Amino acid sequence: MLVDGMALLFRAYYASAYSGYIKKTSAGVPTNAVYGFVKYFWDAVERFEPSHVVCCWDMGSTTFRTEMFGAYKGNRDEAPEELIPQFSLVKEVTEAMGVPNVGLAGYEADDCIGTLARTYSEHSQVLILTGDHDMLQLVDERTNVIIMKKGPGNYQVYTPDVLLEEKGLTAQQIVDLKGLTGDTADNYPGVKGIGEKTAVKLLNEFLHIEGILENLAQLPKGVRTKIEAELDMLHLSRDLARIRCDVPVACTMEDCLLDVDRDRAISKFEELEFKGLLQLFK
Repeated sequence: MLVDGMALLFRAYYASAYSGYIKKTSAGVPTNAVYGFVKYFWDAVERFEPSHVVCCWDMGSTTFRTEMFGAYKGNRDEAPEELIPQFSLVKEVTEAMGVPNVGLAGYEADDCIGTLARTYSEHSQVLILTGDHDMLQLVDERTNVIIMKKGPGNYQVYTPDVLLEEKGLTAQQIVDLKGLTGDTADNYPGVKGIGEKTAVKLLNEFLHIEGILENLAQLPKGVRTKIEAELDMLHLSRDLARIRCDVPVACTMEDCLLDVDRDRAISKFEELEFKGLLQLFK
């Protein structure tokens, strides 16, 4: 199981911070996001029973994508002050649980996950735990994507069949969809005026962006005009959306075998005053 650490951490932070109360240690160290992360993480471990686990992380906001498109994710606010110290703290906790942390400056966690999924799926069934629908492009017969939905313990597991049934698209077409529609969360526009409904219809008919461009003359004039006016952004948006699967990261199967050192984990939880989580390992 490859865990999108940032997705779980941010979800945990906002799920607990909306009330205005931030859980802290007696020394004043904020821990609400880490506490929630552990709950989410362990629920998934118990539910899906992976034999091996890796946690992947973003390593700063500057990546090759921001070099390609300066406005990439430029619409996002700074991380909340109480969350910032928890970025390093959560990695200490996963390490104490015996779970390796993987990340590489210049790339996103998505790229690390894509690379490891490709490597591990050669000989294993892979699960990807995330809340990010961009990851659906990684779905194949040996890689399933688990999307965390609203509410604890609520998951949607995507196989190729489920993806096709629900979205009407293949995994490869998810990238082309983003090229056409853009992504407001990541702040790249795609083709202005092309929404998801139109994009899915085009992809169902012409299979991919190349097929659409080869058949521009067949498209309604309004759709054709929009695409022709935004060709460069169409290609750029698709490139920004594509998860890289050739990042120079690695983690051996031996290193990611899930074998929790309970004493070490309990010691870390006690240090952080996670009394409510101690029963996980006792």
